[in-house]
Amino acid sequence: MKPSLEVLPLNSWVETNGKPLIISGPCSAETEEQLVETARQLSQLGAVHVIRAGVWKPRTRPGSFEGMGKAALPWIQRAKAETGLPFAVEVATPEHIELALKYGVDILWVGARTTVNPFNVQEIADALRGVDVPVLVKNPVNPDLALWIGAFERIAGAGITKLGAIHRGFSTGEASKYRNVPLWQMAIELKSTFPNLPIIGDPSHMAGKRAYLQELAQMQMDLNYDGLIVESHIDPDNAWSDAAQQLTPAAFGEMLEHLHIRKADSQNLEFQNALEQIRNKIDNVDRQLVETLAARMALVEKLAEYKRDNNVTVFQPERWKEVHETRAKQGKKMGLYPELVEEIFKIIHMESIRKQTEVMNSNEQSA
Repeated sequence: MKPSLEVLPLNSWVETNGKPLIISGPCSAETEEQLVETARQLSQLGAVHVIRAGVWKPRTRPGSFEGMGKAALPWIQRAKAETGLPFAVEVATPEHIELALKYGVDILWVGARTTVNPFNVQEIADALRGVDVPVLVKNPVNPDLALWIGAFERIAGAGITKLGAIHRGFSTGEASKYRNVPLWQMAIELKSTFPNLPIIGDPSHMAGKRAYLQELAQMQMDLNYDGLIVESHIDPDNAWSDAAQQLTPAAFGEMLEHLHIRKADSQNLEFQNALEQIRNKIDNVDRQLVETLAARMALVEKLAEYKRDNNVTVFQPERWKEVHETRAKQGKKMGLYPELVEEIFKIIHMESIRKQTEVMNSNEQSA
């Protein structure tokens, strides 16, 4: 049975006048002056709907700046009073929730390090019972869709209907120019599972560097995300945390101006007819791809029989290397991203190994 969530539409808890939701503010609330001035400059852009700031900052290792804690909450009250904008903070414990709500925080979010632990998420869900507050949930640090979905289900089970997702990328252990690999398919699968769940893109934590913010934010808008959460600081080079990925409010405003916001659909009949024709052609090509894949697996099965009869191991490291290198080069010559081709053939090769192992083991069992 497909899971479901009762989720209120985004515009029922934040008014954006039909535009993508924009959340921005410093990674950390460092001083009252820094927080209030950043919030003031962001509000002057006229494009920011919510101010954010880290109050409690769970870090990978102790000894680094871990947030100002409760001392920063009165600063938030002042920033709200001066800008008229709602405020969002990350919470990781029931005590955080109690204090944030006491000081008038409008939106809460659950961080990636918390989402990964169902025990912590359940404690947060229990603390939210009877509270009417929007809650955003960041994807877990590692690419585990079940954990992400589970977090929504636990919080929804506490009666929270103002829910949204934050896609901030994943730690995969693989080399990448980004701090956290986007793995766009994870967010797409989440949206397919919960079509009504708003998804907010977090290019700051994906990028790790200012240079990549624009391209990631544009990708998120092209994928029809419901908004962005971007870190901004009046003096980013001297920020106490995540300095390399923060923008000044002015630079953030410039980034927003260069974003191309596209429509989710078009009622133009000519467009719809052309789209349908192209999709039909794609469907035909996909059928050919599946048939070709089936033919390849039939050859793999034949290969396994020869290996079995000659007492040869399934995995051949040199062959593995050859397949990935040659296919990636072939793909590049045909205008494809080598990384895409290599990833596809990794999956195909792993399935080939599984199939060959199955052939060998089935023979041994029958013997």
